[in-house]
Amino acid sequence: MKMELFGIAIQQLYLYILIIAGIASLLYVLISDMAEGIGELSPFLDPAVILAFVTFTSATAYIGELLTSLTSWSILIMAVVIAIVLDFLLYFFVLVPLRSAEVSLAYTDESLTGLVGRVIVPIPVDGFGEILIETVNGNLAKRAVGYENEAIEYGKEVLLIEVENGTFFVKEYEPFRFK
Repeated sequence: MKMELFGIAIQQLYLYILIIAGIASLLYVLISDMAEGIGELSPFLDPAVILAFVTFTSATAYIGELLTSLTSWSILIMAVVIAIVLDFLLYFFVLVPLRSAEVSLAYTDESLTGLVGRVIVPIPVDGFGEILIETVNGNLAKRAVGYENEAIEYGKEVLLIEVENGTFFVKEYEPFRFK
């Protein structure tokens, strides 16, 4: 005889929990940016980990009740153990790498200010040249002028001071070195 809880067959209860956890997981994906700080306290309090655990447990228990003749308690224990293993794998092989991945490969010209580039087309007085900026996203070639209207030779390192209408104002860069 199969177990009942709250007047509902345990198999049916597992199915309801699976559906609710699936919907909650979908909603969490949509609003996860608002709840981002919750998982910082402990990996076990992360809503993604908790929802995955509930989903794995209910899905495994539902299938166990459906396909085996084991007791409901042994199916629940087996489902919890399987869910712990799957949750562990999900956390360490999916969630941790995703969190440490670069958020975006997009950039703005303003975000490049403060970086160091190299002159690839000499910058004349009262004129434009071109600089090469090496970033994690690749190399970017940008139009540049001298910040104080000075000429800068080919191959010199320059500091990107500001940007205006896609033109970078640069100053020759001399890094500080200990002697």
